Amino acid sequence: MVQQFESFIRQNELFNPDDPILLAVSGGIDSLVMTWLFDSCGFTYAIAHCNFQLRGKESDSDALFVEKLSKKNKVKFHLENFDTKKYAEQHKISIQMAARQLRINWLENLMDQYGYRFYATAHHKDDQIETFLINLLRGTGISGLHGILPRQGRLIHPMLFTSRNEIEKFAKKNKIRFREDSSNLRADYTRNKIRHQLLPVIKEINHEYAEIFTDNIERLRQAETIYFQQIDSVANQLIAKENDRIKISIQLLNALKSVDTYLYEFLSPYGFNYSDVKSILASLSKQSGKMFLSNSHRLFKDRDYLIIEKIKGLEPNEKYYEIQKDTTEIIFPIKMEFNLILKKSDIKFTSNTNQAFLDKDRLIYPLLIRKWQKGDSFYPLGMKNKKLISDFFIDTKLSIPEKEKIWLLTSGDQVVWIIGHRIDNRFKVTPETKRILRIQCNI
Repeated sequence: MVQQFESFIRQNELFNPDDPILLAVSGGIDSLVMTWLFDSCGFTYAIAHCNFQLRGKESDSDALFVEKLSKKNKVKFHLENFDTKKYAEQHKISIQMAARQLRINWLENLMDQYGYRFYATAHHKDDQIETFLINLLRGTGISGLHGILPRQGRLIHPMLFTSRNEIEKFAKKNKIRFREDSSNLRADYTRNKIRHQLLPVIKEINHEYAEIFTDNIERLRQAETIYFQQIDSVANQLIAKENDRIKISIQLLNALKSVDTYLYEFLSPYGFNYSDVKSILASLSKQSGKMFLSNSHRLFKDRDYLIIEKIKGLEPNEKYYEIQKDTTEIIFPIKMEFNLILKKSDIKFTSNTNQAFLDKDRLIYPLLIRKWQKGDSFYPLGMKNKKLISDFFIDTKLSIPEKEKIWLLTSGDQVVWIIGHRIDNRFKVTPETKRILRIQCNI
């Protein structure tokens, strides 16, 4: 097994012999055999153990066992005790998900703090098959069918070359002591149900199921590579990035065959699932303005594009900003310069919408900069009739994300300027104007 272990690491280029590796060691047979192999090969490693405090004294005994092993092997030992149940309740997630998040976050922090190159877990072929079946039942798409990868970011799986049966034989032959996790014997978790109930039935059907599954997973992994090459090729034609937004052409999207599969792959990195994709596709022929939310992003159906942007919370001070009479410049929320002009001859009117010329004597200070609100109205420059700002946005064909970025300059309860777009006719420069306020903004 030692030669297989070293060969698997070389073939998959998991790490260099002198890279410091952090081993996640539970105390069970899999992680103990992995530790034995690392030690036998002379690799540089440290041991990390998570006590999730889910099995009382048994959990504490596991931690003590792993700590003694670290001292025996003369390697650095890291231990963290987690209140896993409390974390799961606070975040409204399962115990298994809570344990996984706590472990990953802690291990990642240890790597940053101590300079470990990678961290390793002892997942093997059987875990690979169980993960494949879990993902198949969850409907994760083709990405979930490649199972556990040898390396995912800073996480490595150096035991994927072997099976649980081979690990047990190796541990027995080399008299490797380990702890047995009693929770592994229960069938209350999805993985354990697959391990103790489903796989025995599959084994009855075909005793060589493990090798068949492993081979098929490898074929699916190769097919996935080809699949995503095509996805990326089409994405380059349909998708554009503008600042912090992603835009997908509806016209080009509608021209695709298997459009639901393409759109799922386009949107899944932003937290949208297959059910969301179906709803989004159903909205394409309807009026623009429809919004869809994932946990991290929102998608707007505009006239010509699907627009995706990250959900951002408003800053506490984003209600309004005061502009005093003597203000000459502001930086936040928009960079703006204020200049007083006494001679009209000094003015050169242009079509630049980032510049406003106002009758200063009509302004009531302090001026305010605020977000637009439903029901806001103004008299657009050159017009005598009042217009709802929402209607103005429709006329100028602004998308929902663009509308949300709009700021207003107000005087008293009157809108002076839709900043970067149009001033109010009541505040324009006239022949009677004596003092002119020129505002230059940088949007």
